Amino acid sequence: VQLVESGGGLVQPGGSLRLSCAASRFTFSSCAMSWYRQAPGKVRELVAAITSAGGSTNYGDSMKGRFTISRDNAKNTVYLQMASLKPEDTAVYYCKARCWPNEYWGQGTQVTVSS
Repeated sequence: VQLVESGGGLVQPGGSLRLSCAASRFTFSSCAMSWYRQAPGKVRELVAAITSAGGSTNYGDSMKGRFTISRDNAKNTVYLQMASLKPEDTAVYYCKARCWPNEYWGQGTQVTVSS
């Protein structure tokens, strides 16, 4: 099982980024996918989640209206479009595959929002 996040980096407040998570070695289309983040000294929190077919999504409260999760099952990839970024969005962002009864995590990608 492999999950590889990409797209992180340094962005100014108010800017946008799109994260990608490429999956391999498991049946991606059978798994719900989600993004989590963890800032220094804080617990890991849910950013967004999407069902296996992409028909339903949910978001953490502080991300609603700014972030959009999507997936392309043909490409085995899940995306996180982030807009109106704030310094408090600075964190390592992880993707997770939930393939009952197993869960798999990527290594994370750093997002830094700073002027």
